[in-house]
Amino acid sequence: MGKVIAIANQKGGVGKTTTAINLAAGLAVLENRTLLIDADPQSNATSGVGFDPRSIENSIYECIIDHIDPISIILKCTTPFLDLLPSHIDLVGAEIEMIQMPNREKVMKGVIEKLRTAYDYIIIDCSPSLGLITVNALTAADSVIIPVQCEYFALEGLGKLLNTIKIVQARLNPALDIEGILLTMYDNRLNLSKQVVEEVQTHFQQMVFQTIINRNTKLGEAPSFGQTIMMHDINSTGAINYLNLAREILQNNKKPVNSTTEQVLSQ
Repeated sequence: MGKVIAIANQKGGVGKTTTAINLAAGLAVLENRTLLIDADPQSNATSGVGFDPRSIENSIYECIIDHIDPISIILKCTTPFLDLLPSHIDLVGAEIEMIQMPNREKVMKGVIEKLRTAYDYIIIDCSPSLGLITVNALTAADSVIIPVQCEYFALEGLGKLLNTIKIVQARLNPALDIEGILLTMYDNRLNLSKQVVEEVQTHFQQMVFQTIINRNTKLGEAPSFGQTIMMHDINSTGAINYLNLAREILQNNKKPVNSTTEQVLSQ
């Protein structure tokens, strides 16, 4: 059974989609069967791995609203071991359409349960809100990663998100864990970045990943080519950061890292 990890933060611009795409790619490069689910109407994860959302005929929207079998619409990415369940702008209306559904908070869980056995890891890119789609993702997930930008307003809204997670744990998904808080867009030239890292690590301690994602030009370039950072520049700082994050998650979950792949990557 694959592990489902949601990437969530209602604050935009914190590296949420970048993390979802490149963590999924990192896990795939380490030869884990990985599915990236784009649960954001903006469809940035879909375009970020090389697909045009405008040409998508069936997406997670149809799975949720029309009960289409998700297995039938999975797309193969150029990165080996990585698949995509795409999104479309239609998803923006799904929350309204779901209001009258029974167990509306668990619709996405029903979709994902059909896919668990086919993958080692399922990564969900949530929308930058705490709406019904994000609640669905948290209800379906085994754990959640919270990206936090290394800037002044880093902690703004984090308390609200943690409170939402507690509510989901209490009412909908008691098994939901916090996989970790991920510090992103770190710039070691700035004292402010260092202060944010120290504050977050001091306050949240073991909840914070050891891996820190540095601000990196290649990470910003990759989506414009429809590529993950692993395909765009495997030797870049961004690729190294996300591979290290993937390794840390595998280690935390007591999963082995393919030794042959490690040897190739280290060359």
